[in-house]
Amino acid sequence: MAMPESDVINTLNPLLRDFSTRHRNITRIFKKHVDKLQHIFDKLGINMDELSKSRKALIGSYFTMEYSIESAAFCNPSIIEDPDQSELRPDEKRVILSFRATGEGYVSSIVFRSGILDRNNDLRLEPVGKMLDEPDVITQSIYNKGIFQEKLLEMQDPEHSVSPAFVLDKLGDSFTYDELMQCVNNIKLKEPLSSESIVNHIMWLASTHYEIDFSIDSAISERVIFPVSSSEKKGIEDARFVKFTDDDGSITYYATLTANDGVTIMSKLIMTTDFYHFRILPMYGEIAHNKGMALFPRKINGKFAMLCRIDGVNNFIAFSDKINVWREATLIQQPKFPWELIQIGNSGSPIETESGWLVITQAVGPMKKCVISASLFELDNPQKEIGRLNSPLIMPNETEREGAVPNVIFSCGSVVHDNDLIIPYAMSDHSTTYATVNLKELLYELSDSESTSSNNNISTFELRPDTAIQREMKVA
Repeated sequence: MAMPESDVINTLNPLLRDFSTRHRNITRIFKKHVDKLQHIFDKLGINMDELSKSRKALIGSYFTMEYSIESAAFCNPSIIEDPDQSELRPDEKRVILSFRATGEGYVSSIVFRSGILDRNNDLRLEPVGKMLDEPDVITQSIYNKGIFQEKLLEMQDPEHSVSPAFVLDKLGDSFTYDELMQCVNNIKLKEPLSSESIVNHIMWLASTHYEIDFSIDSAISERVIFPVSSSEKKGIEDARFVKFTDDDGSITYYATLTANDGVTIMSKLIMTTDFYHFRILPMYGEIAHNKGMALFPRKINGKFAMLCRIDGVNNFIAFSDKINVWREATLIQQPKFPWELIQIGNSGSPIETESGWLVITQAVGPMKKCVISASLFELDNPQKEIGRLNSPLIMPNETEREGAVPNVIFSCGSVVHDNDLIIPYAMSDHSTTYATVNLKELLYELSDSESTSSNNNISTFELRPDTAIQREMKVA
């Protein structure tokens, strides 16, 4: 504030030359950050409206820093079919890959890449954009009071909780974020400080619902879903994307992911139809408190279906009338072989085949070594396991076992192309590669009468050069 206007301009101009080519609208970011200082200017008796644009931009720059979102890890990929399949050969498929990108402070976000699989299943990635796009965040959710109150009670310590009713009773059966904010502000003026904890808890939960909009002139590699709400301040991770076809034929792309605030984890659901507009909301219900939930690509017997690992060890399946409310689960798979005795889980959403639901699994054994394998479940009754490989499908080799988390390969979703299964996977959290497996041969091994999960004499499915080809993707 003490700078002469000429010094402000002389300081700002080289700053803009240096950073305007690295960010799509750096002055917009400066304005966003200086606007957050309104309360400080008010205390100092300074009218911000009287400041020049240059001075406000320069002040904003002192409260801004760049953040490298992929500097610590680039891992845990999923792959799905792109909504846009135009201008391709008949034997090509455009795909979208999502990744867990981890930066300074080990805060995770979700990033994307786009590429084309050719008839040989060589993946040609599109060039990565140079500028990240910061989305507009919209908090316009409509909350169901009953479900909202249930979630609050699930998350509270029953011995030290204050009922949220004194807040929620002042609202209708459904309410908006703005109505909740107005109600909370009124209560803060009237209620004693003893209510502050539950009020903060209510607003923490409300902030977990939001929508984001990316600019239509951004490449998908420039769109980053970065932690927005307080429930995500330590990161969002392990998005399992699935192309979901509803009963009426409409298609929505869903992803389950885990949000972490440093104390509590929360399962969340992302939904989009175009990968420009995303809606994010929390999962509700008794079993929605675990990592690794994976949605089936369609309803089964009229209900949504989800794989989950509610006890941290075994695979379960859950059914629900509502896509974000999950209350009961049934055990369908337990560790059996030595390489999965610590835990077995899913590596993404099940894939529907003529032989059954193909589930790519991840398993942890001695020395916390994490491998990838496969199981098959009945189409009409996915609670019944048809077969399971008796040895891992993919294990970390010598070049893949070194990294931030050694001896771990991990995938969050696969796709089928040209009769091959495409499995992208992270290599010890430092980079990502992918493997292709002949789908017919894999299903034969899983569905053959001699290779059911009740038979210990399953012949090992080998990744022979003619059936599985491993290739590195240049995405590290």
